Amino acid sequence: MIEPHAPAPPGAPPPWAVQGQARLPVRPGFGRFLVLAGVFVCAACGLVYELELVALASYLIGDSVTQASVVLSVMVFAMGIGSLAAKRLRPRAAAGFGAVEAALALVGGCSAMALYAVFAWTGDWGGVWANGSRYLLVAFSLTIGLLIGAEVPLLMELIQRIRRQDPGGAVADLFAADYVGALVGGLAFPFLLLPMLGQLTGALLTGTVNAVAGGALVLGLFRRDLTRRARWLLLVANLVVLGLLGAAAVLVDDFERAARHAVYGADVRVALRTGEQEIVLTGGTHGRPLDLFLDGRLRVSGRDEDRYHEALVHPAMKGPHARVLILGGGDGLAAREVLRYPGVRSVDVVELDAGVVRLARHDRALSALNGHAYDDARVHVMNADAFRWLRGAPSTYDVVISDLPDPGITASTKLYSQEFYGLAYRVLAPDGRLAVHAGPVTCRPRVFWTVDTTMRAAGLRTTPYRVGGRESGFAAGPDRTAGGASKAPGDWGFILASRTGVPLSLAPDGPRLRTLTSAGLAADARAASRTRVTGSLPPSTLVHPRYAD
Repeated sequence: MIEPHAPAPPGAPPPWAVQGQARLPVRPGFGRFLVLAGVFVCAACGLVYELELVALASYLIGDSVTQASVVLSVMVFAMGIGSLAAKRLRPRAAAGFGAVEAALALVGGCSAMALYAVFAWTGDWGGVWANGSRYLLVAFSLTIGLLIGAEVPLLMELIQRIRRQDPGGAVADLFAADYVGALVGGLAFPFLLLPMLGQLTGALLTGTVNAVAGGALVLGLFRRDLTRRARWLLLVANLVVLGLLGAAAVLVDDFERAARHAVYGADVRVALRTGEQEIVLTGGTHGRPLDLFLDGRLRVSGRDEDRYHEALVHPAMKGPHARVLILGGGDGLAAREVLRYPGVRSVDVVELDAGVVRLARHDRALSALNGHAYDDARVHVMNADAFRWLRGAPSTYDVVISDLPDPGITASTKLYSQEFYGLAYRVLAPDGRLAVHAGPVTCRPRVFWTVDTTMRAAGLRTTPYRVGGRESGFAAGPDRTAGGASKAPGDWGFILASRTGVPLSLAPDGPRLRTLTSAGLAADARAASRTRVTGSLPPSTLVHPRYAD
């Protein structure tokens, strides 16, 4: 129980400076407001660090659900440990809080650059990075969580040193400012920092704000609680932190370029971040094959894209094909293959990221590779989420091509669900065909056959098949990492489906193909069937996704 202070005798210092309370340069009411404002800012910065770790880990490692779970659980655990450890600092709450904020600003502000540096320069995405990245992610989550947790008891002590009140009221005030700050930080990250500054600069700016807020609060408001030596140490520490963050901000563009070259090679031509993902184009000039990376995954390679797109599109084009729907495929390469059939009257492309479509229209190498498909008047682009668009699709189609990221990527799991294929079934004409890219077969047979089971659960009759990479020793398939061929899938898996079932073959009057024959397709179907997983595989649904490796 907190005992009330005796009234001050005549000539004594004012009430806000009595023994046991902080000696402030301002009145207690305004001092309390400044402390709560500091809580607000520090809470916003803390949540930005948390979201930045989740976003960067999801981009670099993949599987956003797992990365979010790791970061959040480790940070919450560490916050509890940090709160307990900070009890020892309560007698020196002002100095302790200043030291904690300086450390948090440095660690949190530099965490994104450190993670990206390890990612870029380990040299082995599939090996060292696969384990080292997780250890580094846990280390940052643990450290940031410890520092954030240490803030709470120290801030509680500072609030009480300004003006004593019942602990319940002080906790309510502290947590109110903390939660409102977290709201602002949580909204600022996706809507302001990430689109305007990117992950690296956004984290550095957040660290700068954190250091300024923490340093100003302690050195400005509680400087009389500090010894001369402590004031100088905190001032120097904050200046060093701000200097390091400022230097990193000045060098961040050079760092990104160097890291990007380490990741993608020396011939990066285009690197941009849209509202959806990072897009990188390499090669495509002076005889070098063009590569298109989306969020670090190789989605298109000029070495073998013809084999992939011919296998995806042409089996579905046997039969009526006047109206064609392409889900994904913003690079225009699936549309290129569809437009080789003179009977096609319209091609609707539903692509979430308008940036990919713009690049496919205007980049000289990519537009040449897709045969300038977007210049054809029959092609119509809708920038929308494929699932949402299918729910309100205005008409039916003879052919539906699903050219989407692998089902093992968390963000695309709903696009391989029973509900999604039910919507696709609804837009198919009675004799229409649906062709689906279902991920690699050889290295992930359970995922591939789960797609097949899910499509059949939606009422479709399916014919699975697979094709290998064009070049011996070259790893085939979208969603490859940029590591060696041995680290990436060696084939593509596809499923041809319809309401009643269709044979796997090519149109006899279709265009001349470079890599695909009817006999080859039959062999590809037999090769896929040999990988069938024995036992019952349940379908994947929105509420119960089943595509984890």
